[in-house]
Amino acid sequence: MAKENVRVSEEKVGFVKGTGRELKRVTWPTKGELASKTAVVLAVVIVATLFVWLVDTGLSQLLGLLIKR
Repeated sequence: MAKENVRVSEEKVGFVKGTGRELKRVTWPTKGELASKTAVVLAVVIVATLFVWLVDTGLSQLLGLLIKR
């Protein structure tokens, strides 16, 4: 039982160390890249939100006209 616990602990420690090594190898974006890509994401979200709102409003109006008949 004790040997199993030691093995599991060693596996967890190995995983954490391996994760640390991988994170050191990552090419992180510069502040400029991060800012520009964030701006693109925000712009796309805003455009998509407006599109969904317009479609929803239009379909609501259309459904309202059909129900009134």
